Amino acid sequence: MKYLLIIFLFLSPSLSWSKDVSRDDLVKRDGLFYEKFTDMPFTGNVTGKKQGKIIEGKPVGEFLTYYESGQLKEKINYKDGKKEGERILYYESGQLKDKINYRDGALEGERLEYFENGQLKEKVNYKDGKKEGEGLWYYENGQLEEKVNYKEGEKNGEWLNYYDNGQLVRTRIYKDGKLIETITP
Repeated sequence: MKYLLIIFLFLSPSLSWSKDVSRDDLVKRDGLFYEKFTDMPFTGNVTGKKQGKIIEGKPVGEFLTYYESGQLKEKINYKDGKKEGERILYYESGQLKDKINYRDGALEGERLEYFENGQLKEKVNYKDGKKEGEGLWYYENGQLEEKVNYKEGEKNGEWLNYYDNGQLVRTRIYKDGKLIETITP
């Protein structure tokens, strides 16, 4: 019985550390989440339109965000307070809107964004949070709108613009983010 009392005394404070609150009842200060009117980083479950877990002020694990209608809006993961892994956004209709990966809080890999009709809108690669390589933008009819090349986040090389019928509008040449030349057909 004596051991049970000791165990209970140790567990009871930790039970009060974790609680459920709405995201509206939290504030972010210096990169950490706090319950309003407190000075101690929040630990507990976030409820409501945004749901997930926060430990010592930092989001951890999967967070889900919902539209007013209850439809899933966003799914994202956190590790030690930073975005980590795949982030998926949806239109209220349920159609996929945006898909991207994060590593240690920075954009990493291919980002795909879609129009609500499911047509690809944008395809861009990221490395360490910066655009890298080829970036493609499309009209809603599926025609290519722009083709841009990036190096360490800066436009580098050709930037091609097209009309929605596929005809070339102009070509711009960039070097290290600076416009060097514009060519029109």
